[in-house]
Amino acid sequence: MHLPTLSESEIIYTLIALSLLLISAYSCGTLFEKIKAPRVVGEIIGGMIWGGSCLYLFFPNAVNTIFAAYPEEGKVLNIFYQLGLIFLMFLSGYNTNIEVDKKNGKIIVCVLIGATVLPMLGAIPFISMFKEDYIGVLGNEVAFGIVFTIGVAITSIPVISKIFFDMGIMNTTFSNTILTVATLQDLCLWILLNAATRIAATGEVKFLDMLIVVVVTLGLFVAVKLISDHTKVWKKQMKAIHFYSISFAVLLMVCGLLSLCGINIMYSAFLVGYVLKAIVGYNDESKSKMDALGNFAFSFFIPIYFALVGIQLNVVNDFSFLKFAVFFVIAFGLEAVGTLSMLLFTNLTTASKINFAVTMNARGGPGIVLATVAYANGIISLEFFTVLILTTMLSSLIAGYWLRRQQKQDANVFMVLTKPEKK
Repeated sequence: MHLPTLSESEIIYTLIALSLLLISAYSCGTLFEKIKAPRVVGEIIGGMIWGGSCLYLFFPNAVNTIFAAYPEEGKVLNIFYQLGLIFLMFLSGYNTNIEVDKKNGKIIVCVLIGATVLPMLGAIPFISMFKEDYIGVLGNEVAFGIVFTIGVAITSIPVISKIFFDMGIMNTTFSNTILTVATLQDLCLWILLNAATRIAATGEVKFLDMLIVVVVTLGLFVAVKLISDHTKVWKKQMKAIHFYSISFAVLLMVCGLLSLCGINIMYSAFLVGYVLKAIVGYNDESKSKMDALGNFAFSFFIPIYFALVGIQLNVVNDFSFLKFAVFFVIAFGLEAVGTLSMLLFTNLTTASKINFAVTMNARGGPGIVLATVAYANGIISLEFFTVLILTTMLSSLIAGYWLRRQQKQDANVFMVLTKPEKK
């Protein structure tokens, strides 16, 4: 059996392309961290430097020499792109913890409905306004509508967690409520996205087929949750190299097998991460191994993934800042108004209600995953892909700076959320 390979010069060009993407993502990501902004935004901008919004605009031949040196280079780079996405979702699954605090149950339910259900319903009348310019090459209106409504409501767990850690407010009632709601919300939206990709792949809408996809994806998570709750942690010691080898083999195999059943790769990776935590536990030893894996993935595969997202963005050609501004106002407004309206039924202070409304708007990594998966499946156009990424970046920046401003004005604003009870 003969496997074709790249020539030495093609390999060298690929390595140079990867190194340039990594350097620019690292440099811009570090710069953004220094100005207290989400690192992911900087990593995307690091990729944009090489794309049609910057250097490619002025030096197309030079950039093509590096990133399109041979016909298959885009496909080779796409492998790293997909691996970055898989590891991002795998690590997200491992670090996901759904434990609803019954004492805080009313607030969680109100935020979940206000930040998920109401914005998605509110977005439906606006779909026709953007459909002509933003629908993908497949022209599937149902799949596009699902992605459009998801884009309005999605919230980022990684970005919000990083902001909470940096501010020293992790494990407060505010942070725990946000992360619980974001986890439940992302689960619902991943199921919808999986249904959208299935509809786009089949080219037709069959209610039974769509119902099966939803039931299967939801059923898989329920099964995984039951395993997590009832499986005894595996106590057998395992060398790190065996731990990683087995984890990687299972991760890639499950992603491949579930994709044959219509389950999206990113959702499969999320489930594997969640199952792994159920099997090996969350003790110091297993956590240290996953931290090491996370450090590697967030130093190589994931920055390259975000940089490759950025390199595809083009805010110069075939892009309207006016339409982007309109979509951003609609998305941010629906999320904020929906959250605020539901929190009227709680005893939260006015400041807390506003903080919840702004924070739930941070779209971060999940917003980027939504855009990349939808674009790769032909559900949305390149322009809407760009709009979703820019909306993700701007909303995350606003949330980060808003929370820091609130903390500066009142150090206890995230500790005391409710109004004092009247005697």
